[in-house]
Amino acid sequence: MPIRPENRHRYPKDWPAISLRIRFERAAGRCECLGECGRGTHEGRCPNLNGGAAYGTGSRVVLTVAHLDHTPENCAETNLRAMCQGCHLHYDRDHHRETAAATRRAAREAAGQLTFPGGTQ
Repeated sequence: MPIRPENRHRYPKDWPAISLRIRFERAAGRCECLGECGRGTHEGRCPNLNGGAAYGTGSRVVLTVAHLDHTPENCAETNLRAMCQGCHLHYDRDHHRETAAATRRAAREAAGQLTFPGGTQ
């Protein structure tokens, strides 16, 4: 998954090498998701292979590296998992929702819109 420009500083300088090692040496080009993505579409390890056709959709698989704790600074082997884009997006869905809500809230506040305690986003 592409790194957003505003988050690039959070990744180590050798991130490209780390990502390659996880995706192609450790994972051998195959998604390492064991169902933690929550899609419920596969039992055991996801069968998707980088560059191949994704099961279920037939779209081209792009293998990515997920930070299991959503913290780019934490590049410990145990915190990184090679995931196809489908598993990665599903794994990160709650984190993305929270980040988007915080971004919208910050934009409203920067524009001078008041927020109420306990109010909606």
